[in-house]
Amino acid sequence: MKAIHTKKAPAAIGPYSQAIEVNGLVYASGQLPIIPSTGMFPEGGVAEQTRQSILNAESILQAAGTDLKHVVKTTVYLADMGDFGAMNEVYSQFFCEPYPARSAVAVKDLPKGALVEIEVIAAI
Repeated sequence: MKAIHTKKAPAAIGPYSQAIEVNGLVYASGQLPIIPSTGMFPEGGVAEQTRQSILNAESILQAAGTDLKHVVKTTVYLADMGDFGAMNEVYSQFFCEPYPARSAVAVKDLPKGALVEIEVIAAI
């Protein structure tokens, strides 16, 4: 196992790695919509937060030597399933066919009051 770390994505805020590479796959931890340079969420709503979460995941994948085109699975956590449409619209701008497998679930709360958190698994 190899830990992946980049300053172009938010630092882990607990006892976990930004990502782990093992057996040709990169397992990225869930990415909150934190702008690495400010430590803040982007202004706006779930669309802006979705974009930032995916950009954070993309930075981690690049540090591991892969990219969004090699994502095989995503999990999207939403604070409100009513935001699914807005999230999905932004999400579709980052992924193309063949689309990765995906789960999308609503959760009671997300860290720091985020509206969305996204995790990815990608091939090297």
